[in-house]
Amino acid sequence: MKKDKSMEKEILIHAEKLFLKKGFALTSTTEISRESGCNQALVHYYFRTKEKLFEAVFQNKLIVFISSFLQIDQSNISFEEKLVGKIETHFDVLYQNQQLPFLIINELITNPERIAAIKIQVESNVQLIYSSFSRELEAEIEKGNIRPISALDLFLSILSLNINIFLLKPLLKDILSLDDEQFNRMAEERKKENVRTIIMSLKP
Repeated sequence: MKKDKSMEKEILIHAEKLFLKKGFALTSTTEISRESGCNQALVHYYFRTKEKLFEAVFQNKLIVFISSFLQIDQSNISFEEKLVGKIETHFDVLYQNQQLPFLIINELITNPERIAAIKIQVESNVQLIYSSFSRELEAEIEKGNIRPISALDLFLSILSLNINIFLLKPLLKDILSLDDEQFNRMAEERKKENVRTIIMSLKP
């Protein structure tokens, strides 16, 4: 049987929506097949197991994210412009997948080996991005353009600033009585503030 790439893509699209909405444990291949408009046997034919399907969904997200970072690194722009691009790219991925932080945290707590398996698949690209960024950061520090800081500390600052508003989304919407459109406007302003906060924190 020849694999139908359009059906494979359709399964991935609907699996992604369900995994992000309900998490891995509460999503069944029966539900994925129903939403995709195919039978359960086809889901298993393309991806073998629910675990493999989850890994494929997660890996697709990481590939998009990593590709965006690599494009920024290849651009002939200043370190600060690249840094702003990285902050905004990371934020945009979270903005477009607002349930992703909850899914990652839940999987890290309940099934860390699944995340570890995905990590192995993308580790070389992650190391490439980190090594390149670390070298450029050290060069900027040596020039006196920014204060001394490790690449890890800077990455952690970006991660924590960008992820907070999405982790706090249910609380913010409830306390401030925000609808989705109002929250999304707040998030866009938060992205700008996060960029300003990081850039100003690096001043020597």
